[in-house]
Amino acid sequence: MAVKERVGVVVSDKMQKTVVVAVENRAPHPKYGKIVVKTRRYKAHDENNEAKVGDRVRIRETRPLSRTKRWVIAEILSPRTT
Repeated sequence: MAVKERVGVVVSDKMQKTVVVAVENRAPHPKYGKIVVKTRRYKAHDENNEAKVGDRVRIRETRPLSRTKRWVIAEILSPRTT
């Protein structure tokens, strides 16, 4: 089975070794056809606390690490601009 990966933006880094990553999904509305943006937030493991708010990251699905954490940061694609 293929490993699930998502690309998103870090929206919170206030926890220890955990970041919250917002992943946007753009899809047309089934009836009206307008492009609708849906955002899903994932908690991801960040062992060395390297990711900061605003960073674009790739996350990979893994075994359950806690009650809500099932993802781990695979790489930081681009650090924040400011």
